[in-house]
Amino acid sequence: MMLTAQPRSTALSSEIQHVLTVRAPEIITGGRRKFMSKRSILQVKAVIQSGNNKKTANTVEKSAEESKMVSSGKSGNLDVRAVITLRKKMKEKITDKIEDQWESLMNGIGRGILIQLISEDIDPVTKSGKIAESYVRGWLSKPSDHPYIVEYAADFRVPRDFGRPGAIIITNFLDKEIHLVQIVVHNFNEGPIFFSANTWIHSRKDNPESRIIFQNQAYLPSETPPGIKDLRREDLLIIRGTGKGERKLHERIYDYDVYNELGNPDKSEDLARPLIGGKERPYPRRCRTGRSPTKTDPLAESRIEKPHPVYVPRDETFEEIKQNTFSAGRLKALLHNLVPLIAATLSSSDIPFTNFSDIDKLYNDGFELNDDEHSQKNKFLSDTLDKVFSVSKRLLKYEIPAIIKRDRFAWLRDNEFARQALAGVNPVNIELLREFPIVSKLDPAVYGPPDSAITRDLIEQELNGLTVEEAIEDKRLFILDYHDMLLPFIGKMNSLPGRKAYASRTLLFHTSRGILKPIIVELSLPPTPSSPRNKRIFTHGHDSTSHWIWNLAKAHVCSNDAGIHQLVNHWLRTHACMEPYIIATHRHLSSMHPIYKLLHPHMRYTLEINALARQSLINGGGVIEACFSPGRYSMEISSAAYKSMWRFDMEALPSDLIRRGMAVEDPSMPLEVKLVIEDYPYAADGLLIWSAIKEYVESYVEHYYSEPNSVTSDVELQGWWNEIKNKGHPDKKDEPWWPKLVTKEDLSGILTIMIWIASGQHAAINFGQYPFGGYVPNRPTLMRKLIPREDDPSYENFILHPEFTFLASLPTQLQATKVMAVQDTLSTHSADEEYLHQVHELQRFSLNDHEVLKISERFCAKLEEIEHTINQRNKDNRLKNRSGAGIPPYELLLPTSGPGVTCRGIPNSISI
Repeated sequence: MMLTAQPRSTALSSEIQHVLTVRAPEIITGGRRKFMSKRSILQVKAVIQSGNNKKTANTVEKSAEESKMVSSGKSGNLDVRAVITLRKKMKEKITDKIEDQWESLMNGIGRGILIQLISEDIDPVTKSGKIAESYVRGWLSKPSDHPYIVEYAADFRVPRDFGRPGAIIITNFLDKEIHLVQIVVHNFNEGPIFFSANTWIHSRKDNPESRIIFQNQAYLPSETPPGIKDLRREDLLIIRGTGKGERKLHERIYDYDVYNELGNPDKSEDLARPLIGGKERPYPRRCRTGRSPTKTDPLAESRIEKPHPVYVPRDETFEEIKQNTFSAGRLKALLHNLVPLIAATLSSSDIPFTNFSDIDKLYNDGFELNDDEHSQKNKFLSDTLDKVFSVSKRLLKYEIPAIIKRDRFAWLRDNEFARQALAGVNPVNIELLREFPIVSKLDPAVYGPPDSAITRDLIEQELNGLTVEEAIEDKRLFILDYHDMLLPFIGKMNSLPGRKAYASRTLLFHTSRGILKPIIVELSLPPTPSSPRNKRIFTHGHDSTSHWIWNLAKAHVCSNDAGIHQLVNHWLRTHACMEPYIIATHRHLSSMHPIYKLLHPHMRYTLEINALARQSLINGGGVIEACFSPGRYSMEISSAAYKSMWRFDMEALPSDLIRRGMAVEDPSMPLEVKLVIEDYPYAADGLLIWSAIKEYVESYVEHYYSEPNSVTSDVELQGWWNEIKNKGHPDKKDEPWWPKLVTKEDLSGILTIMIWIASGQHAAINFGQYPFGGYVPNRPTLMRKLIPREDDPSYENFILHPEFTFLASLPTQLQATKVMAVQDTLSTHSADEEYLHQVHELQRFSLNDHEVLKISERFCAKLEEIEHTINQRNKDNRLKNRSGAGIPPYELLLPTSGPGVTCRGIPNSISI
């Protein structure tokens, strides 16, 4: 029967308001995702056994009506109403609008969406949860305060002893998928019962299985109400899939695979790439897509090239506002690439920067073709450019990067070079020098004598009277060491056109005035018969020639730093390593599991951005290969780093700082660690964020795991951790350093690492990419020339034109603009970003637990205090690495941010 629409409850309005304000400041985004699978209850199987035909629908409706009539003749019944909130597309095509009308018609006659309430109580006859079902009805959707939100109702008559609904099974008989925001069930004694969803519900024509949504209540597996136990188990089984077949875009199956789709051997032999993941090239696993193998290589998976989407489970995809933000970035990248590409075509080569004014034009003028050049081109190209220019010339200009906005010459100074090792976009590679002489761990039979060319005499010339031993004992010497990581690849890298690189070591000295400065750079090439110690030493000089040579040496170090940052610290240690945690969480932790609810905000959009990276950034011929020194060997270097240095337990910030010698254990300090360099902005602010996350997680875990053996008896949790090791990181599954999962302390430690990686760690090394890397000389991503020697033919030209030699060694204009466009996109916060300080709001609509809400409130209050502390630190003129003339404040670990390139803000998840 149809009932007239009734006013929404205050609670329902609050939920919608949350979606409109917290989740997207201006427009609805619906990014939260709860994952539901097929039902297992015998009573409802008839609904899903055949196609969406009239006979089946009529049978189901008749059965539902008869059930109501029978129950109404007994002792008493309840009339309950489920209010269903759907989100419409923001941008609708004509076909979408027609489908909307069809949706309204089908719902009006009760043929569109079937809702089934499943009780937490057992039906004594069926031995499973009691069930009540009804179609969504109403000729018109209920008016909403927002144009993208529509509401429908489904009415039920249930026995008074039905019990509390614990799950809802929803079947979509419409011809298109729908986005379900939430369902609220009214008129039970407990008051409104919320089923938060924010998920896509596939059409039954795509998949006959229905979807399960559990109410906003967290249950450990052993505490699951008996009526929904089977649904909990079946939900996880369908999410895991069978490991077979190609995944369809509407599916929500999570499984593992190796990186076997980075190359495209069918397109070109030059685009073939080795498999990443396995004994030879170990790596974390990615989300399986199941595409067919290539014709050329049966071990390689065929590629889906842009603009076609790569499969990720349906609710992992970007919502519309995120798509719009990312598409705008891609458009900007297209424009930035298009114009220099045309310029390169006109000159028959990709041209270098010839003077610093060429770089300044990127920000002041942008790229424009002259009118006479327009007239010489074909009409299609001219028309295309005319459209581009008529849309917005601003798109052809870059914003001035933060690193030169206050002081355009800061990048030239040694103290700024060193400062960025502590407060730049890659502050995680600097280490304390603890032993001398410096010795390589590489095989001397292959890579030459292991001793560094950095001698005691060279160092002590820079130590203001200290000996090397005294400086080491006083913890005053530091090193950026990319020697062993890069030297095995340098020969292959330098064989690539337009690439010339060294393996580098950089020694830095912390002065008595608290200033860090670089003192020696060692650049190494693979040994040759004539030069078994193929190493060069550079120090900052006092004459013009040595000054320019020193700047070239620093540029090579920056190029190495940029490559290791992108391929190891950014991609591998955050994006790639987070992916198996997310897959395992969905496969083993029910959406009712408290740990799932804790981790859920920290998994948003990561699989999608990783899939896009595999498609366009780290793939064969992609932006990283085209614009960074390692070229086609990029992912092999990333794999080698994973093999030699990645450890889960060392991803904890305090452990990493101690491992690098940047902190020492100190029981008197809050986290029992003390920084070796107090003015280390990344570490100082990071420890504040780490401590807040740790406290939050420990309180949360204590709330759910207060009973003895509750961690070891949690079958879902144990399966989750075992799979992370054995399937997510199988190439390292036997390492002894994996934490045990026995106590609540073990669990808290594991979860703190994961949440830190997804939030603070990623923010610190991602959102400064354009502010620091947008000025090419400050952070070149590759070098195209070796440093000239006195006996080189090019040396005379260097003496005559040192500026040109320097600029000609940097990336070309096309390479630079490609990288800048990508860095600009990766540094941009979307308008629907969800930040760490919003955890309380997110938990409030996924958990019905007042104690957890108090815990999250305390966490958010702590983050507000931290933000104040960081702002105060940035005003402290004693902290030279974050304040001073021309020095940008260190804000990368400030919790809050607005949209855009802000160089601040900690999102909950790796969302870009």
